[in-house]
Amino acid sequence: MAAPNPIQVQKFLSGIDYPASKDDIVTTAEEEGADDNVLDALKQIPDQEYDGPTAVSKAVSETD
Repeated sequence: MAAPNPIQVQKFLSGIDYPASKDDIVTTAEEEGADDNVLDALKQIPDQEYDGPTAVSKAVSETD
């Protein structure tokens, strides 16, 4: 499965406060109604703190 578009991922993370943990990111995406493709991609990112949307997008693109 191809990684979701970074813009698509960020759409479901609006309002999240950075730095954010992987768990916070996944939970926020779930609460915002992210589809399975986005959730699956976020669940694959390394378990660490992310300092902003760019770091999340980079992690998602590297797990493809």
